[in-house]
Amino acid sequence: MKYYLKCCNCGCVIDNFSAWFGQRQVCSNCGGRHVEAVYFADYPMLKDLLKGHPVSFWHYFDFLPLDDKANIMSFGEGAVGLEEWYFLNSYAAENYGINCRVYAYRNDMNGGTGTLKDVAASLIASVLKENGVSRYCMSSTGNSATANARYLSKAGIRFTNYTPATTNQVTIDEIRSYGQEVVISKGDYAQAKQEASEFSGKNDVLISIGNIDPLRVEAKRTIVFEFLRQLGRLPDVYMQAVAGGTGPIALDKGFRELEERLPEITGMPKIQKLPRMLLVQQDKCDPMVQAWEKAQKDGFPENFEKEYPVIENPLTSVFILSAGNPGMYPLVAKIVKKSNGDFIRVKEDELVDFARIVYQQKNVRIGPAATVCFAGFYQALKDNKIKDGDIVVLNIGESGKRYPDFLSQ
Repeated sequence: MKYYLKCCNCGCVIDNFSAWFGQRQVCSNCGGRHVEAVYFADYPMLKDLLKGHPVSFWHYFDFLPLDDKANIMSFGEGAVGLEEWYFLNSYAAENYGINCRVYAYRNDMNGGTGTLKDVAASLIASVLKENGVSRYCMSSTGNSATANARYLSKAGIRFTNYTPATTNQVTIDEIRSYGQEVVISKGDYAQAKQEASEFSGKNDVLISIGNIDPLRVEAKRTIVFEFLRQLGRLPDVYMQAVAGGTGPIALDKGFRELEERLPEITGMPKIQKLPRMLLVQQDKCDPMVQAWEKAQKDGFPENFEKEYPVIENPLTSVFILSAGNPGMYPLVAKIVKKSNGDFIRVKEDELVDFARIVYQQKNVRIGPAATVCFAGFYQALKDNKIKDGDIVVLNIGESGKRYPDFLSQ
């Protein structure tokens, strides 16, 4: 027995993913859908795994919920180089007198489709293959669907994605190029989710349960392993653009899993803290930022995380971040609060200018969602949210290859 799943609501134990799928991904005791994997792994051996240059996140096989390596579906994703972007170090020092070190987590270099979603898609395809699943569906604005289309195709699993009407044609064409199905919703992301759920129930097709899906979380929480491998410690600040929030949820899970073991693993006697999470949204679809600002103004009253606005059919060009109904805000907000972090708003109309800076400085073409994160760093400096001595990681979560209109600007 390598692992088991534990319900985050009532603590009920589910033997494995085979049992979880058999329960329609619902806790048989309380009806909850949020579960986490607990491993019987030899954690001291992680210290040895944090050496060398792995070819993918499957380097951490003993800490992932798959039993047989023969079922691994991989394109060399996940072992992403953390690049120190010295021009940002200099900018912070020269303009704000802040001496910090800024690293870009370059997911555009992943071996799959060029986003952080490749890590989750690899684990999803591998676990579904191991458990004999033949069909899978989800609702996605683009990156998750594209990654899953490629990996599930490799696994021989039929995939159907429900996508909002705003999704660009390049993304739709790429998903279909893998022989997978795209259903274009008549409405926004919320409508696409509803249609996917109805399709799943009517046709008895396994569905991704969104940002708390344990396969997505377990894969992405290996970002903590990569921080330890490449930095020798955790960063002080972690930044990413956010629509749903799997990244923060996964980072928190990975930290909790290793928290008491970090001194032994890193050789650092001091217990490290959860990185301050600075999560960024563009001003044309920023429900989490709006909710956070209100809670902040009210002094974070009890149950503050349960109050948030819903933006119907957000008029944003960054369709990857077009989740106007932030259903994960109650969970994500509590994690951000615990980390002493914050939410940041950037101006969508300025994104092209920031993307141009990256291209001029690094000859790298990033997509609009990655640019939201990058722009957030400049805003964080303005708002005094970066401190002297901080190590900052920016999750540059996508390449610009599927956004020709954005790149042309």
